[in-house]
Amino acid sequence: MSQCQLPAQKSSKEEILKRLKDMKANDIKWEDGRCFCLVYQGHTELYEVMKEAYGLYISENALNPAAFPSLKNMENEVVSMTKNLLGGTKQSCGNMTSGGSESILMAVKSAREWAKVHKPEIKEPEIIAPSSVHPACNKACHYFGIKLITVEVDHQTFEVSAQEMAKHMNENTIQLFASTPSYPQGVIDPVSEIAQLAQKHGILCHVDACIGGIVLAFYRKLGVKLPPFDLSVPGVTSLSVDLHKYGHAAKGASVILYNSRELRKHQFFCTTNWSGGIYISPSILGTRPGGAIAAAWAVLNYLGEEGYKEIFTIVRSTTLKLQNGINQIEGLKVLGNPQASILSIASDDCDIYELADLMGQKGWHFDRNTTPASLHLTVMYAHHRVSDQFLMDLKQCHQKAKSQNTKISQVKKNFIHSMVRILPNKIIQQVAGGQAKKGASSSGSDQKTAGIYGLMGTLEQKGALKDVAVNLLDNLYDN
Repeated sequence: MSQCQLPAQKSSKEEILKRLKDMKANDIKWEDGRCFCLVYQGHTELYEVMKEAYGLYISENALNPAAFPSLKNMENEVVSMTKNLLGGTKQSCGNMTSGGSESILMAVKSAREWAKVHKPEIKEPEIIAPSSVHPACNKACHYFGIKLITVEVDHQTFEVSAQEMAKHMNENTIQLFASTPSYPQGVIDPVSEIAQLAQKHGILCHVDACIGGIVLAFYRKLGVKLPPFDLSVPGVTSLSVDLHKYGHAAKGASVILYNSRELRKHQFFCTTNWSGGIYISPSILGTRPGGAIAAAWAVLNYLGEEGYKEIFTIVRSTTLKLQNGINQIEGLKVLGNPQASILSIASDDCDIYELADLMGQKGWHFDRNTTPASLHLTVMYAHHRVSDQFLMDLKQCHQKAKSQNTKISQVKKNFIHSMVRILPNKIIQQVAGGQAKKGASSSGSDQKTAGIYGLMGTLEQKGALKDVAVNLLDNLYDN
């Protein structure tokens, strides 16, 4: 483990800022448009607005709305603007959270508490979701003691069938999930059918619009024809949408919306028998950073409908350009029928992860998907500046990947889904390198993921895969 002592002496502002900049030099250079995940901004003019707004509220705490009424007002206005974009009514309400995971956690927690009141006979609640649902749903069910049942999506369209979901329903079902769109392939689930099914059985329906809600709302304003996907759909009882993604706000800003105040009350936590007095909070967090709320409010008002339309006109045209360009490369294809700004690239004639490694050597960064093996692209505003170069590099790297024709087992591919998104290759190889089977696949490139495949070749059970993943993460945070 690394050892770090608190410095005995003070440091200058200049020295600290220099050290920060030096450390940041090794991070992904998302500003140049070569990153297709994790960061969603690309409008440099927004940064000063966000930084100043965040800085004005860097110490304020939104836990107590009475102490900081300005934060309460800003949160109310942010929620109101968001619900009006996404089919809300006067009865709709919500709160800001720290991110999509917290928003989904709140939707699941509210469903559990709602069921205790409206379906007290249920002792072992269950939630049904597509297999493509974001892992935050799995996390929420794990945290709150709910059984999650996932329904496989179609292997060609990647859409879930409401009829298949209905087959898994029983007397313990309290909530159905839909995604708009799903993260892996960017496909919009049949929200109307799923919500109708929930309504028919008198249960709740949550729409995870964390990554695509803002995109789709403005696509609709631009005249793009889309299937119904938001709170306007009868039967949809809650919806999550991130502002720190395509809302272009600073990190730590999401919104959870409900179709009624009665349902939202199940989200709150309150205790009255503490010696410190009554304690009540709207979401998981106690201290709620005021800066994230202020920055979100500032960006929404700064851009307005006009600014967002300008951004999403470019995002949509860039997405379509990339989609068409990828499909024109023989041997590559975009999976499913993506309708937002997410693309998933698969190949018929090369190892797609080998292609990812080769693109990585050219400075491109994106997630790896499995089932099927594919590369995940979240298209952002900044990508319009580099789309031609991306397609050129993709074509060249595809030709090289075809000639190498690396073969990888499915078990090894599963590891990509678990770990590549969060752990750099160098760290994985350092932490787990000793476990790799002698003679494992490797091409000698520093940017390769082949070392990961070699590690997975030694594991036969999925349980072992989970153990390795947990151990790797534990070793990454060594204190």
